[in-house]
Amino acid sequence: MKAVSVLIPAHNAAASIATTLTSLASEAEVIGEVLVVDDASTDDTADVARRAAAQLSLPLRVLPAACRDAGGARNVALAEARHPWVYLIDADDLHLRGGLRALLRQAENRPKADMIVGAYRRRVNGQDRQIKVPNGYQAACLANASAYVKGDIRSVAVGSVLAARHLIGETRLPLGLAYDEDTLFWARLMSKASLAMVQEPVMIYEVSPERSDDRFAINPVRRFLEWRRQLRTLTDCGIPIAALKTREGLVALKIARVHYARGDLDIAARFLAVAAAAPKRRSDVWRCLRYRFKITLRRWLSTPRIQLQSAL
Repeated sequence: MKAVSVLIPAHNAAASIATTLTSLASEAEVIGEVLVVDDASTDDTADVARRAAAQLSLPLRVLPAACRDAGGARNVALAEARHPWVYLIDADDLHLRGGLRALLRQAENRPKADMIVGAYRRRVNGQDRQIKVPNGYQAACLANASAYVKGDIRSVAVGSVLAARHLIGETRLPLGLAYDEDTLFWARLMSKASLAMVQEPVMIYEVSPERSDDRFAINPVRRFLEWRRQLRTLTDCGIPIAALKTREGLVALKIARVHYARGDLDIAARFLAVAAAAPKRRSDVWRCLRYRFKITLRRWLSTPRIQLQSAL
């Protein structure tokens, strides 16, 4: 049965889109359509995707867009999806053979489930790292959403989730965010979903630490405030404000880490103060204390000796 709409946002993805499509070819019997959103590409992303899909016998539609935004591009595809189940994957990630069928089998085994979360392999700069297995998901949907936002249960990756189209409904990803827009989307779905899990990896999530850190390094204050405004809207689906403040602290701590590593101690200290004020787990309390000590030490070591002598 052609049960799945596969959605792929793509911006200048000519170098990787054929490989991503090839990784999906073994699932052709359950894929009803592949929607590639060609988001303002200046290379031949669309043509490469069409040629690859034709060779692989995948039912491709290319949707031209000018969002220049991952969330916006995904929203274009969500509005066009036609099949009962929706599967999102990025244009530089890889699906693992049998992953979609494993997710669909679990949906058949758990007929009330409308969001199936699978494990995934994390690949950093081309090197395979640990397998991320979903854990801690309970029957109560709102409890899952709150725990997910707080980081108490394993994060999911775009490409590791199969969601029912009726569950998604009119829910869309927030626009214009530099980071975490998918987390806010998954949290909204979890707040109303019946969840099931697949313990085996269904995809490979490609990570570039430098590119990930760059998102936090550019205009950090403005971007953080824009993201926080979107985060706070999750109160309308019942997620407690305490959970959202915990998320603010987690993201602020990431930003502080990036700026500390890049030598911008003032920005690091500002975001560390936000993280320190937020509700947090014991391990994050110690991380805040450790970074506060490291920032203080680096400032002391960078102070000219003559200033130290006058201060003493």
